[in-house]
Amino acid sequence: MSALFKPLNRLFSNGQPLHDPLTPPPGDTEVKTTTCYMCACRCGIKVHLRDGEVRFIEGNPNHPLNQGVICAKGSAGIMKQVSPARLTQPLRRKPGSERGAGEFEPISWDEALQTLEDRLRHLRATDPKQFALFTGRDQMQALTGLFARQYGTPNYAAHGGFCSVNMAAGMIYTFGGSFWEFGGPDLERAKLFVMIGTAEDHHSNPMKIALSKFKRAGGRFISINPVRTGYSAIADEWIPIRPGTDGALLQALVHELLRTGRFDADFTAHYTNGAQLLRVQPGHLQDGLFIPDASGAEQSQGRMWWDAVTQRPVPAWAEGAQPALSGRYRLADGTPVAPALQLLREQLADSTPEWAAGITGVSAERIRQLAQEMAQAALDQGEDLPIAWTDWLGREHAKVRSKPLAFHAMRGLAAHSNGFQTIRALSILMSLLGTIDAPGGFRHKAPYPKDVPPEVRNPRGPQDVRPDTPLNGAPLGWPTSPDDLALMDDGSPLRIDKAFSWEHPLAVHGLMHNVITNAWRGDPYPIDTLLIFMSNMAWNSAMNTVDVRQMLRDKGEDGSYRIPFLVVCDAFHSEMTAFADLLLPDTSYLERHDAMSLLDRPISEFDGPVDSVRVPVLPPLAQARPFQEVLVELAGRLGLPAFVNADGSRKYKNYPDFIVNYETAPGSGIGFLSGWRGKDGTQSLKGEPNPKQWEMYAQNDCVHFHHLPEPLRYMRNWNRDYLDFAQEQGWRARNTPIIIALYSDVLQQFRLAARGQRPGRQPPEALRARVAHHFDPLPFWEPPLEHAATDLSRYPLAAVTQRPMAMYHAWDSQNAWLRQIHGHNRLYVNPAVAAQQGIADGDWLWITSPWGRVRARCQYSEAVEPGTVWTWNAIGKASGFWGLHPHAEEAQTGFLLNHLIREELPANALGAGQGLISNSDPVTGQAGWYDVRVRIDHAEAPPETDEPLPAFAEQSWPQFAPPAAPPQSAPHAPQLSVLRYFAGRSSRQGKQP
Repeated sequence: MSALFKPLNRLFSNGQPLHDPLTPPPGDTEVKTTTCYMCACRCGIKVHLRDGEVRFIEGNPNHPLNQGVICAKGSAGIMKQVSPARLTQPLRRKPGSERGAGEFEPISWDEALQTLEDRLRHLRATDPKQFALFTGRDQMQALTGLFARQYGTPNYAAHGGFCSVNMAAGMIYTFGGSFWEFGGPDLERAKLFVMIGTAEDHHSNPMKIALSKFKRAGGRFISINPVRTGYSAIADEWIPIRPGTDGALLQALVHELLRTGRFDADFTAHYTNGAQLLRVQPGHLQDGLFIPDASGAEQSQGRMWWDAVTQRPVPAWAEGAQPALSGRYRLADGTPVAPALQLLREQLADSTPEWAAGITGVSAERIRQLAQEMAQAALDQGEDLPIAWTDWLGREHAKVRSKPLAFHAMRGLAAHSNGFQTIRALSILMSLLGTIDAPGGFRHKAPYPKDVPPEVRNPRGPQDVRPDTPLNGAPLGWPTSPDDLALMDDGSPLRIDKAFSWEHPLAVHGLMHNVITNAWRGDPYPIDTLLIFMSNMAWNSAMNTVDVRQMLRDKGEDGSYRIPFLVVCDAFHSEMTAFADLLLPDTSYLERHDAMSLLDRPISEFDGPVDSVRVPVLPPLAQARPFQEVLVELAGRLGLPAFVNADGSRKYKNYPDFIVNYETAPGSGIGFLSGWRGKDGTQSLKGEPNPKQWEMYAQNDCVHFHHLPEPLRYMRNWNRDYLDFAQEQGWRARNTPIIIALYSDVLQQFRLAARGQRPGRQPPEALRARVAHHFDPLPFWEPPLEHAATDLSRYPLAAVTQRPMAMYHAWDSQNAWLRQIHGHNRLYVNPAVAAQQGIADGDWLWITSPWGRVRARCQYSEAVEPGTVWTWNAIGKASGFWGLHPHAEEAQTGFLLNHLIREELPANALGAGQGLISNSDPVTGQAGWYDVRVRIDHAEAPPETDEPLPAFAEQSWPQFAPPAAPPQSAPHAPQLSVLRYFAGRSSRQGKQP
């Protein structure tokens, strides 16, 4: 027994202490500040080092975003740094080996870069479209987008198309801003907070900080979600809802506000287009478009009102006019017109609470109560704040009225094929209650708000994509009409992912989830080289994992791969790496320079623009090299104009040099970083390049916060001083007001084309009805597209995933600390539903969809509405990856729902012609992740197919053969089935414990 108690005594300090707490630890110690990247929050951190090794990571109290708070992920960055899954040298697929086998040979960086340079140089000189660059959640899209534009390929996008593009597009096309990086809930002044469809990882630390203060101040928190976890677990009320039905709920709420008159009529009349007159003349070429103001009145923005006093049309914002918000009228020439709000009333006339209750599972009475709670908070509980501001018409306001009703929503609304119109409905609800950029409501974050839509245009045709020439336009734009689509001369898609085509006209973030399938099929054309950065497209980022893995291996009749050359850049040995022809090792976030730029996806606060940087606190591991450095060097080698001098020599020696000296236009003074500009570093936002800019960021906690004067912090869509300021900083080309689009004439332009009522570009006949239906200028709800291709009686359950708070995407299953929180995943099922199928808590079950099946364990949970089952995203792993033992729990009992999903659906079932069409929102191309329907059966039930059963009872299915081990490993390669490795100990003890 003494042998047992000796270590226990030491552990619990009953014997000799493990160390003297008063004595400084041995070795050289220092603390460096940088920016976390264990998720997308980008919190400020302080990294403690001893003898050059990371020993501890804590939150930086001087950082405006997290104020010293750090989460489990952030603290566990030390374990990501020493992960056994790290890639350490460039690798090339062995000659004669097959893709997916993971058989590589080491090569030098010179050889890797020369291979890329030779291939890309040839493609750029012949057909730049043959090169496609798609990236994950990389936070450097301003650089990757610039590289693609300068190279001349339209085939570029990041992860937004399969994440939350519906949220960005639905809101920006309505009021010029959106949740996440672009704006959010002002919980400091809110009294009612409604969160809809938000997982627990989104905006994690800032949301936790704000929510804790909000609840302590007596605020009421309502969560609307099929699942009660994370944030929802601390809500004052959880309203369970069926997935994909949020739009019906939101329409019923708007219906109630309009029916009872409980909306902000003055705000609606003056700050939205709700009072502006529309032509209501079916069949006319201008049907559904706004009546132009022919008077030339400067203040009208080219629009008309109907004056309720004089009963005649007047220029919008005419002095003394009282705009009508309801009714139908005729102009002097007999043209029938109506205010936009009248058409909204008519559109939602049947969207009653009773109608929504049958769809959502939320009672009609609760919907009515919720509408009144929202109205009461926004309209009755506000206060006047003594903040003077001037609107764009020059009218001075002595105060700003708070609207203490805040919302937050994310992928739960976005990741459905009906998500765009759902988010349009949410945006209109928020706008009718006057919450946009008001204290206590939704507040913008610089450089937002943008125009509706932003003034960024993509290439429109083959004339904009020419050899050895930069693109004429940005790879990703914001179309205003069919004229802005990216189409070949025959009307087929210009892009490999079919973004900005008639299939998905407003795909402002691209369709990364369709790239591999389209390239494999050669539809709309074959490509030569696909470069994937930091995205696990062969596993949890694929909607059709089994088939996509086969597509990457498939060969044509001539024996060559259907996707000829695949380049993968990643920091870790993910499932995607096995399919690479060329594998490039990226660094960790602690080993590189990064810029969280206002040109990209910044970390701004409500009260002013914020950007930040990462600076290396450690040297790169072995031969790992930052992807940013690879791009800057490649751009110089290829002679891309923005990256070379007039004589063709490289303009930037490396990525840090590029960030300091690049300007959006010669002499603009606008670069990637807004802080410490000017030769002496004394200027903010604009100024000459400062050669010591990186050092000044490092001396100031790696963050720059430009505080706006108080009069510029609110009502920014219409605030004259802010609009002037935004134009001066280059955030907008104009200083005109940003009027909220309750009614979207952009959508109507596409509808008119589909109806043959608009000259110019026309959709193909097979897509006319689809475009005319989905491009409704006012929100509507219908079931997700996949339901039309599914027998709902056979597959009665919705299946969804969400990311856990302690993990981000697939990155963290190799993290020894975070695995202790989430080492496996199960399918969460309402007990009543499971019992009906004879499935006990902990039993193995089959999850079957029309497209596939998965074997997993069941876990009872009453925190899920009965019509839904769910699991954590990306916990399940393929055997042999991520530095895990082949028998690790993640690979043996973990599973993905991705095997049950398809990235394409039968077009005829959706009224879109023949063949297959993307399982995405018809407007934006948002992946319909959460639309799949399933059934569950006890795993002992006989299978309905001849597919092989798991090799033994305690194993999930499907399983995949592990790949060959890469011909290198990180310093802490695992030796045991339990992943154990220690930071800082192996080098001092000479061995791994």
